[in-house]
Amino acid sequence: MNSLVPIASARLTVAVVGGGFTGAAMAMHLVAGIGYPTDTSVVVIEPRSELGRGLAYSATDPAHRVNVPAARMTLFPDIPDDFERYVGGIPTRDDAELIGHDGLPYPKRSVFGEYVSARIQPFLDDGRIRHWRTKAISVSRKGNRYEIAGSDGTALIADIVVLAVSHPPPSLPRVLQPFKDDPKLIADVTVTNAIDAVETGDRVLIVGNGLTSADVVASLKRRGHVGQITSFSRRGLRSRGHGPVGQEPFGDFLSEPFTSASKLLHKVRQTLREAEERGMTWHSVVDALRAQGRDIWGNLPVIERRRVARHLRPVWDVHRFRIAPQVEAAVEQAIASGQMDVRAASLSSVTRIDAGYRVTLRPQRAKPHETLDVDAIVVTTGPAHGGILQSQAMLRELEQAGLLQPCPTGLGILVDAKSNPVSASGKSTTSLFIAGPLARGTFGELMGLPQVTEHAIFVAQRVRDLIDECGISHRTGQAVEG
Repeated sequence: MNSLVPIASARLTVAVVGGGFTGAAMAMHLVAGIGYPTDTSVVVIEPRSELGRGLAYSATDPAHRVNVPAARMTLFPDIPDDFERYVGGIPTRDDAELIGHDGLPYPKRSVFGEYVSARIQPFLDDGRIRHWRTKAISVSRKGNRYEIAGSDGTALIADIVVLAVSHPPPSLPRVLQPFKDDPKLIADVTVTNAIDAVETGDRVLIVGNGLTSADVVASLKRRGHVGQITSFSRRGLRSRGHGPVGQEPFGDFLSEPFTSASKLLHKVRQTLREAEERGMTWHSVVDALRAQGRDIWGNLPVIERRRVARHLRPVWDVHRFRIAPQVEAAVEQAIASGQMDVRAASLSSVTRIDAGYRVTLRPQRAKPHETLDVDAIVVTTGPAHGGILQSQAMLRELEQAGLLQPCPTGLGILVDAKSNPVSASGKSTTSLFIAGPLARGTFGELMGLPQVTEHAIFVAQRVRDLIDECGISHRTGQAVEG
C-alpha cells in the first residue's frame, strides 16, 4: 500500500476521519486560531468533493430545509448571524418558499452545505487543511501512531486521529428483513433518490413519525403524490413546529442539580405549568432544557441517563427537533385532506401480496390489531446509534483492538470528559478523539447544530492542547487513566 506522506516539515499529523459538518467545523476551528503551529499537518479524509456537506447538507431535494431559522445556524458562535448574512447575499429568486409563516428564512439544506463549504475553502486554498478525497476503510494503531487506509489504495500515518464519522443507517425492523432487497421497501431515505421508487398513487406506510418522516411527506407532496399515507410510531408522537418568535427560554434546571430522571421530569412538568401561567408555550421550557442540557446530563448518573434515553427520549425528540414551517404545512395539509393519518402502534407482521404488502399493526392500549395493504414502505426510524460500532469496518476494527466500546446509555461511543474514547480496559486513549453526535452518551444534548458546533470547537481545543503538550521531540498516544 502506498503512503500518503505528510508535509515534510510537519512534526505532527492530525487526521480527521469524516469531512461532513462536524469534521469540517472541527478542522477549521483547529487551524483558525492565533498561534496554531504551522508545522502541523491537518488532513480531512472525506470521499465527497466538498467538505462540510456530509450526509445532511448534501441533500438536493428542494423539500428538505434546515429545521431552524437561518439566524440560529452558524459555524461561528461569536458571529451568530453569519449564515443569515450569507443567505442574504446569494440569489434566492428560485426559492419562493424561503420565508416561513413566522416571517423567518428557512433555506434549503443544500444552501447550508454551500455555506460551510465556502467558509472552509480559504483554509484549503492556503494549505492549512488538506482534503484527502477517499473513504477511510481502516484505522489501526502502529506503535504510538495510527495508519489510516483509504479506499483508493493509499495510506496516511497520523499522530492524532479525530473520528467525525456520520450517523449509522437506520436499523431495519425484524419483520421487514425478508424484504430488504425490495425496491418498494426504502430502508434508508438518506440514499440519493431513495423515494424515486414510490409512484404517484402508491399507498405508503411510513415507519416513524419524527423529522425524517415529515421530510418524506413533504418530498412526496412536492412530487405530486396522491396516494394514501399512513405513518406510525410506538407512541404516535409527531415532530412539532416552532413557537412564537422572540420567546425567551424559561426554566432553571441547574440551581438544584438533579440526579434522578423522575425528579427531573417532575421539575420539567412543574416548569411547563409555570410557563403556561405566564402566557408562554412549551417551546420556552424545552429551549431552556436544551441550553442547559450538557450540565443537566452531566449531573445524572449513568443508570439515570439510561432511563432518560429509554423512556423520555421519544417525547424529547419530537419537542426538541422541530420541523420547518414549510414542511409542517405540507404534513398538516396531508392530514387535513385525509390523505395522511398518524397512528400509535408497532409493526406486528408483514407479508407479500401481489406487488405490495399486507401489514399488521399492533395499536397501543390493547386495541385490536389492524391490517392494511400498502404498495411501499419507508423506514424513518433514525440512526441506529446503539449499533454504531458494527456499522463500519473501521469502527469494528478499533473495537476489536480494544480502543472503542459502546456507551452504556446506548447513545454512541463511550468517551471521557475530553471526548477521548474509553478503551475496554477502562483507560482513555489521549491521541484519539470522537467528535459530534456519537459522543452524546457522555455530553448529552449533541444533535442540534449549535451543540455540534460547540462540541467541534471543544474537540479542536483539546487537540490543540495535546499538540502543545507533545512538543517537538514527543510522539502522542500514551494511555492515561480514564
